[in-house]
Amino acid sequence: MFLGGGRITAALLCGLRLARYGAPIVVHDRNAHKLRALKKEFRIQAEADLLRAVQGAGLLILAVRPAHVAYVLEEVRRRQPQAPSAKGETSVLACSLAAGIPLARLQKLAPQFLWARAMPSPVARSGNGLTAVAFARGFPRRGRTLVRDFFENFSTVVEVPERRFDAFTVTYSPSHGYHALAVLSAAGEKLGLSRQTAFTAAAHALADAIHAWREGEESLEALLHEAATPGGTAAAVMQAMDSAGYAQMVQRGLRAGVCRARANARLR
Repeated sequence: MFLGGGRITAALLCGLRLARYGAPIVVHDRNAHKLRALKKEFRIQAEADLLRAVQGAGLLILAVRPAHVAYVLEEVRRRQPQAPSAKGETSVLACSLAAGIPLARLQKLAPQFLWARAMPSPVARSGNGLTAVAFARGFPRRGRTLVRDFFENFSTVVEVPERRFDAFTVTYSPSHGYHALAVLSAAGEKLGLSRQTAFTAAAHALADAIHAWREGEESLEALLHEAATPGGTAAAVMQAMDSAGYAQMVQRGLRAGVCRARANARLR
């Protein structure tokens, strides 16, 4: 059951459809237009009532923006105030997709749930996603399996310690690939390539090279040495980029993302 019908929910629904996921899928969102669109495209069960949606959930996926997490969970808690049993046997299993919101805060906002966190990629829509998961202490073994199995429908799943979750989030984002593609192709155009040819060349440089590394047995260092012959044009390009502070710019960008994620954790 998805609590939130935005972009990441739509991407995961694409991945689930591609995987021929057969279990019923319920989506709740305050926006009736979003629910109608998702129902039409994915044949999900749209649930406008928040309490009914939560009460019927086998696995609750919290898919709202970080700034909205507190409001949504406080509304759930107001309408469903009961606490879990001593052993957590009747608690709903809940998994938050909100970047930067720690498990401790989720548990405080909604103690009637047993919490996990996941960070799935929108690339899940193609079945090629990557998802990090982290679990609160006491999260049941069967629940861990349920969460992992769910995300494995459309992605590779890796378990990451929660203290490293923000670092994973800012490193794994497909925005790096899209941004690099946009910058590299634009640079090619400025050198005189047509827009289509520039995109073709940049996409090869990024996607095909990474595919060759992932599928092959050569180390990254060996492939770099092979592709950038000393004294050659590729070596000159890399040297100029390094001299301009390429590595420092990437590190600065990731640090900015971590700071943003930590700020999200303080939002009310």
